[in-house]
Amino acid sequence: MKDFIRLSGLKPDDIYKIFSIADDTIAGKYNGFLNGRSAVLFFPASSIRTRVTFEKGIYLLGGQSILFPDDTLDKKEDLRDVCGYLDNWADIIIVRHKDTGMPGKLAGYSKAPVINAMTALNHPCEILADLYSLSKTRENFINDQYLFCGRSGNIGLAWKEASEVLGFNLSQCCGAGYEIDGIKVYHNIKDAVKGKDIICTDSLPAEALNDFRECQVDKEVMDMANPGALLNPCPPFYRGEEVSGDVMETGYFAGYGFKKNLLAVQQAIIIWCML
Repeated sequence: MKDFIRLSGLKPDDIYKIFSIADDTIAGKYNGFLNGRSAVLFFPASSIRTRVTFEKGIYLLGGQSILFPDDTLDKKEDLRDVCGYLDNWADIIIVRHKDTGMPGKLAGYSKAPVINAMTALNHPCEILADLYSLSKTRENFINDQYLFCGRSGNIGLAWKEASEVLGFNLSQCCGAGYEIDGIKVYHNIKDAVKGKDIICTDSLPAEALNDFRECQVDKEVMDMANPGALLNPCPPFYRGEEVSGDVMETGYFAGYGFKKNLLAVQQAIIIWCML
């Protein structure tokens, strides 16, 4: 039994093992793995893709999902007492919470494995699923040159952790004041995109839009990237903000099906934690 809290806590072999389990899950090897087992989930009402794929994945593995709003964990009751009781019934805990320390706190008290489904500063499941999809579609996804367009936040920081664990090259394009420490930063998208293969974006808060006016990814920008370059916007994306409407109608866009593997990867994470 082990927790899945952040990518920086993994070794490359851990990531490739999860990828291998995802392959086996798609092939049906783990059908019934969760028979008789219960997963307790804490999710905000706004979650769509992550929650749907976790709940569907648990169902397909034969398990039971027990869902609570994320703010259930904000009650006065001490988390050690919450976990003390849940240990009687929960086989795994999956939590999405704005508090960056919440998954680690639960892991510190729970006997059941804990999975971080997102915090304000990390989104490891999302990025691992993207890398799995890239591993299936790129000749060598580790040798690709990655560009993240967005502020320092949960998506960008998770991409940085992934690059450090797996060893691929990552740089950032952002407005001044939104830099991620420790990676090369550009403040103009036309300079940043040259020589890049995988362009990833994240949505922006309204107050940051003006600061990112030189960072929007459009078709002209993608034409300046390496041949065969791919645009991978993190949903929810907003046409006319971090990406233009025209580029989303081109072959550069990875497409909605790119996220299909979120289901298998999150199933694989559950299995990896419980093996």
